[in-house]
Amino acid sequence: MVSDLLFFNSDLGYLEGVLRGFKAGLITQSQYSNLTQCESLDDFKMQLTATDYGNFLANEPSPISTSTIAEKATQKLVDEFNYIRSNSVQPLTKFLDYITYAYMIDNVVLLITGTLHERDTHDLLERCHPLGKFETMATLCVATNVEELYNTVLVETPLAPYFKDCLSAQDLDDLNIEIIRNT
Repeated sequence: MVSDLLFFNSDLGYLEGVLRGFKAGLITQSQYSNLTQCESLDDFKMQLTATDYGNFLANEPSPISTSTIAEKATQKLVDEFNYIRSNSVQPLTKFLDYITYAYMIDNVVLLITGTLHERDTHDLLERCHPLGKFETMATLCVATNVEELYNTVLVETPLAPYFKDCLSAQDLDDLNIEIIRNT
C-alpha cells in the first residue's frame, strides 16, 4: 500500500495530468449551446476554434463538409487515445487494449462480411475504424475465402485468443457474424 503511493507519480502522475488537461478541454454547456445555434458548417468551425477542439480543423479549406469534420474529430480522438495508451502502465494499458477490441471485432467482421460477399478487402480496409486497426490487419486482405480469413484471424490478430475456442470457419455466415457483432 505504501509502495503504491510512493511510486504513484512515477507511474501515473504524468498521465493523470494529461487526462486532467483533456477533461478541462471538454466542451462546456455554453460552448455546446453556441455550437447548436450555428447556421452553417463554417459558423460551426469558427465556434469550434474557441474551444480546445479548434485546431484540428484549422487547415481545412472552406466550405467544409460534415464527413471532413467527422474524420478529423475521429482522428483527434484516436491520436489522443494512442498517446494515453503509449504513456500508460499496467493494468491501465491492458484496460485500454480491451477498449480497442470492440473496434477490432467490428473491423474483422467487416472484412469477413466483405469476403463472404466477394468485395475487395483493400477498399474495406479504408472503411475500418482507426481505433480497431492493428499492425497485422493488412494480412487479412490476403485471404480470398472465409476459411483463409478465419485461419489468419486465429493466428495474426490480437483477437486470436478470444476466437480460438468458441468459433469455427463454418460459423462465419451472415447470421452468426451479426450475432458476434452484437454480443
